[in-house]
Amino acid sequence: MTTTAEADALIPASHPFAQHVRRAAALEAAGPHRPWTPADGPMPALYLSHGGGPMPFQDPGWLEPLHGWARTLPKPRAILVVSAHWESAPLSISAERPSELVYDFGGFDPLYHRFRYDTPDPGDLARLVSGLLPDTEHVHQHASRGLDHGAWVPLKIMYPGADVPVLQLSLPTEDPDRLLALGARLRPLREQGVLVVGSGHMTHGLPFLTREMFTGNVVPGWSSDFDAWAADALGRGDVAELSRFRTAAPGMPYAHPTVEHFTPMFVTLGAASDPAAPVLSTLDGFALGLSRRSFQAA
Repeated sequence: MTTTAEADALIPASHPFAQHVRRAAALEAAGPHRPWTPADGPMPALYLSHGGGPMPFQDPGWLEPLHGWARTLPKPRAILVVSAHWESAPLSISAERPSELVYDFGGFDPLYHRFRYDTPDPGDLARLVSGLLPDTEHVHQHASRGLDHGAWVPLKIMYPGADVPVLQLSLPTEDPDRLLALGARLRPLREQGVLVVGSGHMTHGLPFLTREMFTGNVVPGWSSDFDAWAADALGRGDVAELSRFRTAAPGMPYAHPTVEHFTPMFVTLGAASDPAAPVLSTLDGFALGLSRRSFQAA
């Protein structure tokens, strides 16, 4: 089977992601990414806007900021990611040694279906996650399910060496309160060097994209208004306001005709030491008119 490094070597040298891999390797050679130790304190929890399918692989505006963000943090011992693209209840976790990624996108260069991200066995993390959940909450492990693009695309950019174990946890509900509670149960993982990630998109009105949004730097009002509202609420630590997004946020329902790209944020906030503490965005701006606002919570 082709390894991650072998698959990356087959990417045309002029492709932006091939250039990214070379830059990341040079950075690592110049100064290895320092691994997390208990002296660092808990890892933060992240909310990532993960872009459209594999599109971030071809855009330096995604590649450099995401990798730079990862390098500002200690390298985690493991990563637990909740993605918009796996809605499943009861709670489920991905396979410990999947043979394939989930290539859940279409209409892109077939090259991206040959990408690999074969990370180390996350079995220890799977056991930690199961141990943190109530006895009444049975966690189903899928025997073969790999990481979907909401997990592997941003993480392959952030940690291109594929040397950090990654486990995916399903998104079991749309209810903010239940997701905050789930995040709170996962909070102790951060004290063991685990990076907890909610992966979605700050606005995700795909049915309402226009030709102008694809061909020019056009941001519709429903996207910019929702983004500004979310940035303000996050900056004030107003979790109650964020939880009322369906009725309180401007731009709805256009910004989120379905809500699975916003709700992983509540897992991130729940996993924070203080969910109501103000957070500042680490990545902002728009791509195809959609907000890519992302943040970390301590």
